[in-house]
Amino acid sequence: MSLSEKAQRYAQLLAIGSFIALAGCQVKPLYSEGPQGKPAKALASIEISDADDRVEQEVRNALIFLTSGGAGEPARPEYKMALNVTSEVMGVLYDQESDTAGAGRVVVRADYNLTRADSGETVRSGNRSAVALVDFPEQEFAKVRATRDAQNRAARELAEIIRADIAAALGR
Repeated sequence: MSLSEKAQRYAQLLAIGSFIALAGCQVKPLYSEGPQGKPAKALASIEISDADDRVEQEVRNALIFLTSGGAGEPARPEYKMALNVTSEVMGVLYDQESDTAGAGRVVVRADYNLTRADSGETVRSGNRSAVALVDFPEQEFAKVRATRDAQNRAARELAEIIRADIAAALGR
């Protein structure tokens, strides 16, 4: 057997071994078993408490959309989530001469408690936060709008973090 025949046979064995190893692989979403899977159904049956302010409403709306896949709130929830959101805006780059901030950050924090609707047993509780950076322009309306946009970005990011957290807890 020549060297090229040995190399060819080795390549064939390597290809066959690779096909056998890859035959058992499959692609699945990380926290879901598809539309009919247990975690997806459990996520779609979460009732989220009412909001007290605009930023909390943004987080709540994003969570409802993410957990239900756009279907809205469930008619008969299996789980209830108590959600409390706070928001803080702080300047980080101060101009000493004008005593104003040129840039800042928006921190949105949430405390949540997911319980079973029938027994009241806590499934998952925690606190998470998200940060969005913002530039403060000279005009007051532009500054207000930039702050609101940063709050919305942080609220959406926070909702995604909470959704991933509760999906992992419900997937166990």
